[in-house]
Amino acid sequence: MPYPPKDGGAIAVLNFSMELALQGHKVKLLCMNTKKHFFPIEQVPENIRNILNITAVYVDASVKTIPLIINFIFSSKPYHQVRFYSKEFENAICNELERNYYDIVLFDGLYVMHYIDIIKEKSKAFMVYRAHNIENEIWQRMAVNKENIISKLYLSTLAKRLEKFEKKYINKVDLVLTLTERDEFSLKMLGCKKLTYVSKAGIPLKNYNDDRAYIKYPSIFFVGALDWLPNQEGLLWFLRTVWFKLTIKYPDICFEIAGRNAPEWLKKKVEEYPNVKFYGEIDDAKDFMKKRAIMVVPLFSGSGIRIKIIEGMAMGKTIVTTSIGAEGIAVEHNHNIMIADTDEQFYNSVQILIENKYLFEKIGCKARDFVKQHFDISTIVQNTVKFIEKAKS
Repeated sequence: MPYPPKDGGAIAVLNFSMELALQGHKVKLLCMNTKKHFFPIEQVPENIRNILNITAVYVDASVKTIPLIINFIFSSKPYHQVRFYSKEFENAICNELERNYYDIVLFDGLYVMHYIDIIKEKSKAFMVYRAHNIENEIWQRMAVNKENIISKLYLSTLAKRLEKFEKKYINKVDLVLTLTERDEFSLKMLGCKKLTYVSKAGIPLKNYNDDRAYIKYPSIFFVGALDWLPNQEGLLWFLRTVWFKLTIKYPDICFEIAGRNAPEWLKKKVEEYPNVKFYGEIDDAKDFMKKRAIMVVPLFSGSGIRIKIIEGMAMGKTIVTTSIGAEGIAVEHNHNIMIADTDEQFYNSVQILIENKYLFEKIGCKARDFVKQHFDISTIVQNTVKFIEKAKS
């Protein structure tokens, strides 16, 4: 379910689907309502349900220890593929295709791609895969960063299985959409022989205001899904290697953290550090971001594009992130963002922004201009549809 739009994947799906519908296309959204991110469909705002035709099927895709171990030992499939297979969801697909004709079937993310064979039996629609990232790359990067031998072995094995999974399915569709030029290149290197097009993860700019009068300067914050392993990894790294040093130099400054689905062990870890305020899940991320100044996005694994960075830039936030965090956004260090890959670089970047308000303001304003130019969802969807129509003809 792409509602509530509180993580990058949900935001990307909802923005794209809504804009397609607003531009006059008939859109049916068939979603997995997973146990982890369950949301009652009747509670989705009426203005969204009136525009999108949404059906949600309950799927328990949660990670279970014993099935995970059995999968690791006795199967060659990635555990993600097993978790996201549901006979009920497959039946919902079949029922939909038997009742209605579709010009295009769009697979939003890798983990629904294994339904393509049954869909091809039921439909002659043009098949499009929208890759939110390079899945095997996320887990391979995480494996590299792990010190625990067992964790490293499991993640490396998972990454190899996901690579095979991606290779198997990317050539079964008619067109592959990627969010970045880098991902487009990576999929071609992976063996993609199909037509490709870069369709960025845009946002409706009218919903993002850059009202600098509300900003409390200097303030430092993090916002992101805290059930996503790369976010957990990066946040703990920042607290351990950067934040502790910052509190020595600036004993009165506070680090504010917001994010959904934080596990208990992470909450306890965060509370060990001084001058940290942990909010957990918040009702309105945009309101939270509006009032705060320096946004830190410490990422050392992951792939694709970080929607939260796009959102932050749209609101004129001054962001410090890593090279991996900035991948696919074509930003410019010290111009519209700050890029730092070591603890020393990260510390120095945040320190400069605390002490140099002129630089802080300049980077934030340039960030807003950059997103207006490159990430307007209306233009992105319009151009994507034109490309698909041309590819179909």
